[in-house]
Amino acid sequence: MSTLLTLLRHRARRDRVQVLIWLIAIGALVFFAATALEENFGDESQRIALLRLATANPAILLLRGPPQGADFDALFIFTIFAFLGLLAGLISTFLAVRHSRADEETGRAELIAATPISRLSPLSATVLWGVIVNLLLAIVVSGCCLAAGMDASGSWLTGFALGAIGVSFLAVGLVSSELLLTSRAANGIAAGIVLLAYLARGVGDAFGTVSGNGLVVESAWLSWLSPIGWGLATHPFSANNAAPLLLNVGLAVVLTASACALHVTRDSGASVFGAGVGRANARRSLSGSLGLAWRLHWPAVIGWALGAALLGAFGGALGTIAGESDAANPIAEQLRRLSAEGQSLNQAFLSVIFTVIGILAAGCAVQAVIRARQEEAVTTAELVLATPVRRVRWLVDYLVVGGIAVGVVLAASALTAALSAAAVGADEDAAGDALASALAQLPAALLYLGLVALIFVLLPRLTAPLGWTLLTAGAFLGLFGRLVGLPEWAENVSPFSHTPVALGSDPDWTGGFVMLGLALLAGVAASALLERRDIAAS
Repeated sequence: MSTLLTLLRHRARRDRVQVLIWLIAIGALVFFAATALEENFGDESQRIALLRLATANPAILLLRGPPQGADFDALFIFTIFAFLGLLAGLISTFLAVRHSRADEETGRAELIAATPISRLSPLSATVLWGVIVNLLLAIVVSGCCLAAGMDASGSWLTGFALGAIGVSFLAVGLVSSELLLTSRAANGIAAGIVLLAYLARGVGDAFGTVSGNGLVVESAWLSWLSPIGWGLATHPFSANNAAPLLLNVGLAVVLTASACALHVTRDSGASVFGAGVGRANARRSLSGSLGLAWRLHWPAVIGWALGAALLGAFGGALGTIAGESDAANPIAEQLRRLSAEGQSLNQAFLSVIFTVIGILAAGCAVQAVIRARQEEAVTTAELVLATPVRRVRWLVDYLVVGGIAVGVVLAASALTAALSAAAVGADEDAAGDALASALAQLPAALLYLGLVALIFVLLPRLTAPLGWTLLTAGAFLGLFGRLVGLPEWAENVSPFSHTPVALGSDPDWTGGFVMLGLALLAGVAASALLERRDIAAS
């Protein structure tokens, strides 16, 4: 027991700043969203109008969740719970991989294994630490809900539902660490599962059954395949049914037991799916630093592109269906007021879906720069720079790879959106709308590429945390800022709030040109400044 507590203290010490930032940020987000909703939708008639708009537009349900009535507390759950579940899942998977596969990569696990401890003690300490972090998350969220004046029972259920979601994905991260050889691959697979769970929940809610008064949605069966959907199925502040959380706990127990069984049957540093046998001779493409950068990043590009392709297929098909109800929809005019001037309902729906795809493209760009930082941290970048390759050329190669990756992600989504729209009988303009919507997301994604490159040069050790924080903040402000009633200046902080209006009778690409200019400026500044600093190995 003393050994387990020592390992637990070790994990808490390593994560103390990171976890504190996570908890403060999520708590502030919960409290601010609750108070902003109270200010902007304090009147029941306003909440009813908002929910009827939401239930008439599947894109809103995809992003936010199934409404459960016009009470203020239930509106809060509809607005933000699914996004908080996504954050809890990503935090937990990163924590699991950090203290399992990443420790084996760096040799920490081997040093600990050389002491007289049991084989499962480090894994047990990681599980216990992850549960504690999610318990703290549950307490912080519940406390912020109570501080905002919400019902006590619903507040506690909200917090513990998010904690249960986090514990489920903690186990997913542990299993991915046992299966895959590198922390990068384990993080990629685990984060992909979290995003798929969010998407499955979203599609299930978008295809749910709307009540006669337009205030309640009963999710379709697909939501029951997602741990985030199980958390939403508790319906805090309305039904207050904690039973679905047993599914989260059950999944966590089964996956954790599986991770333990895999852990005791393999060698330290090995994995279930080991590295394949490489070629005897390298391809000609690996003779330069650009080819090497692409080789290191292309598996991640495939993952991001597959996610974008799925969303594109969904947007192309369902957007056409939404447009068919244009004339018959009694609140169609209100829906048009939410979209850009001159857009039809299917164009408005497609714009929302491609905003999410733009976030995925930006994530792929951020990961390209983080990959450069990882190469620098483990000193493999020094081997490349020991050749005639200059630092500027080395960084520019990663920026070029990031730009190509963004193009691949957006092209995949545009292609599947056009094909799915054609499959459901859309008109001939659907393919052009999909392409224009994809191009509109390019400037924001490239801006993130340039900004994170600048962070990499100026604050190299903060590249990953600051990069993902900026993307998460931009995604929240761009997607949810208007709905929760944030000030206009706060919404305008997000690059996704300035995405060009590509569809409709009056397209406006001004914001896109400005962001492209800023992205180019940031990339040039990062490349120039890299020559002025030393290699920053971890």
